[in-house]
Parts: sequence; C-alpha cells; structure tokens
Amino acid sequence: MNAVVTENSLRTEGAALPGLRHDWRLAEVEALFELPFMDLMFRAQQVHRAHHAANRIQMSTLLSIKTGGCPEDCGYCPQSIHYDTGVAREDTMPVAAVVDAARRAKEAGATRFCMGAAFRSPKKKDIERVSEMIRGVRELGLETCATLGMLTPEQASELKDAGLDYYNHNVDSSEDYYKKIISTRTYQHRLDTLEAVRNADLKVCSGGIVGMGETRTDRAGMLVTLANLPEHPQSVPINQLVQVKGTPLADGEAEAAAVDSFEFIRTIAVARIVMPASQVRLSAGRQEMSDETQAMAFMAGANSIFYGEKLLTTGNPDVERDRSLLARLKINAETQEQTNARSGCC
Repeated sequence: MNAVVTENSLRTEGAALPGLRHDWRLAEVEALFELPFMDLMFRAQQVHRAHHAANRIQMSTLLSIKTGGCPEDCGYCPQSIHYDTGVAREDTMPVAAVVDAARRAKEAGATRFCMGAAFRSPKKKDIERVSEMIRGVRELGLETCATLGMLTPEQASELKDAGLDYYNHNVDSSEDYYKKIISTRTYQHRLDTLEAVRNADLKVCSGGIVGMGETRTDRAGMLVTLANLPEHPQSVPINQLVQVKGTPLADGEAEAAAVDSFEFIRTIAVARIVMPASQVRLSAGRQEMSDETQAMAFMAGANSIFYGEKLLTTGNPDVERDRSLLARLKINAETQEQTNARSGCC
C-alpha cells in the first residue's frame, strides 16, 4: 500500500486509516484499546504498511556511558541512589572506549548507537565529554542518540552542534500515574526537555513503560500525550517493566502488576495507529518475551529494537537469538544506508 492515508480518525469500526493527527482525545484512544484484538492488529498493520517498509526492522544498540548514582527516585530504576540494587556507581566512560563499543555495534548490525548516562541533568563538563563521544560515533557513519536526563535549551543546542541525531527522554506513563512512580521531578519537567530538544532541531525519542501497575486508561493517556505533541516523536520506545530486586516496582511498594502479552501488544498497536510515521521500538523486557510475543509486536507495528546483550543495566536477548528470530520471520535488518536515507542522517 503506497497511497497516502487520509486525516480521518479511527472513531468507528469502518473508519478510514488515520493520518498525522495532534488532536487525539482520550476516549478515542481508549476505544482503540477496546477493539477486538484481531481488528486492532489488522488496522495497525494497515497503518504500518502505509508509512513504513514491510518486513524491515531498524537495529539500535544502547550503552551505559555513566552508570549508577542517579539522584532521581524513579521507582523502576536500579541506578537510583535511593535503592539498594547492587548497581555500583561508575564514572563516565573514556571517549575512546565508547567509540570502540560503537564500532563493535556497527559490525554486529546496529545502525543507531545510543548513549545513556545516569544524570538528573548533565553539567557543562558532561555535555563537553558527551559531545566528543557523539563526534566520534558519527564519524563511524552511525546515527547517534543520547539520554542524559533533563536538558536546557542551550545544552540541547550544544548536542545538536556536536552532531547528535536523537535525544531520548521518556514520559514513562500518563501524567496522573507518573506522580506515583517519581517524586523528584514533575511531568512538566519531562515535557520541557522535549520542547528544548524539538526547538534545537533534534529528533525526539520518547515513549513509556508498561506494567508498572498503571491502568489501561494510563496507557492510553501516555499515548495521547505523545501523539498530541507539536510533532510526533520520531522514535517511540515501548518498554515492558523489568522488575529489578531492590526497586519499589519489584518490592511491591507501588503495587506493580504484570501486564499480559496481549495487553502489551495492544499498546504497541495503538502507538502505531496514533503515531503512524514514527519508529515504534520494542525496548526493555524483550529478554522475558517469547519469540511469538515479539513476532506479534512486529505485526502490531513495532519496527525497531534494541540489539545487543544489555540495556543499560538489564539484560536483553543476545545477538544470535535476534538474528535467528528475524531469519525465521523473514524480516530484514535495516541497512545503514536505508537508515540514513530514511532519517536524513550522516
């Protein structure tokens, strides 16, 4: 299907495919979640093929360049100083080591290299060090992404000048549920950083986490927030909570509740429908997912994964398992040339 879809919303069973909208109502998105599962999957795949190459997955690798010691109290995060999770505080990695890791990631098939640091907000020296990393990774021909906490407009511009392509800053959940998970920063802080990133002409990577004890309405609210931004995030990671011993969301303090595979897949599918042109990334939690669940996620519109053995401090399926799964599904990994042509990188 190569035709451009219309601007009609998916308000009724027979409605046309939606185009790019920024006026989604919560009731509309909740109605999408309520569709019969097969109807939702069918519609999500229609939207996906109208905007993206079928049977193609973009591969990213995420490296923790500065681990532990974060002053935030995010209830899911093993890097917080508020929780005893066994994650040791480490200094920022040397630039050469980061560039070497990026080189290995490229050789393994990744086309985007993401650098994550456990900061509340980076200091001037941190921006300078990360800028060196960005320049080194970009010289390899990879797309670059960073997640460093809250940014000022000036910091976002500095990272753009260094050659950064994407900045990741998740909203995590709905605004209402967010307050139950994090107290050291507000939802508006998240939105302010996303605004600074957009204004610096950086691509936005922003999504959330499923399975923190939130309701379906919260999941719908999170997607409404993202879809109604002035510009849809170019990348939307959907994470399944990884319960790490020592965090509140593993110890029951926040009443964390597991979400079944079908509900997780529904979240992927609705994200695809309300943000048709975005890359929807199947992110944290893949290690616990069956091959069949991952295949359904791709059917629902996920077309990007994190690739490699580790996501910051938690596990991820190894490279050989991913290669085997994609081969069995006859899904192709996006090449660096295809990534660059799609995103205008490098």
